[in-house]
Amino acid sequence: RDTTKGPRILVSRTHPELVKRLFEAEVTEVKDGTVEIKSISREAGARTKMAVYCEDPNIDAVGACVGNRGMRVNSIVSELNGEKIDIINWSDNASEYIREALSPAEVIKVDIDGKKAKVYVSEDQQSIAIGKQGQNVRLASKLTGYDIDIELVAAKKKKKKEVSNADLYKSVRGDWNGINPVSRIVESKKKKAPKYKHKIFEE
Repeated sequence: RDTTKGPRILVSRTHPELVKRLFEAEVTEVKDGTVEIKSISREAGARTKMAVYCEDPNIDAVGACVGNRGMRVNSIVSELNGEKIDIINWSDNASEYIREALSPAEVIKVDIDGKKAKVYVSEDQQSIAIGKQGQNVRLASKLTGYDIDIELVAAKKKKKKEVSNADLYKSVRGDWNGINPVSRIVESKKKKAPKYKHKIFEE
């Protein structure tokens, strides 16, 4: 910006635009506009979420930014002193976009009301969706522009099978079709094995 002493350049390493410029320098597809960076949310020094999009269905926008064996994104992570970077696919479908933004958490359902979104997750995914000190859901909200509320879906309890008096009697007595299996064993022992006559044929 202009000052009385002439132009002055302000450089910030915490601004989200820095991440965008680093990807433009590192990723050819971003520089030439083939892959578009739609949105970035960042907590400098800790974590960044970035949504990318490509009109060509044959091009993997996320893969282009990550690079072969993660070489491209790892180069930028090193430049940012180990800051974690999550790259997701942008979508014009709000529900799908919010699901992606909350990754790596697995989302069951998304209900949207205006610019508010209720996201339902299972108990084992709740802490992942929220993130450490709320970081994951906070960055997802900034990325998508929605106020995201995480709701827990309780696991369904299995109904206990009702046991009738007759079933209980059978389990105690061991009755089978009205006949105690012990008596069947006794009867089977009484039956002698049939005798077979062997004939020897001589020439």
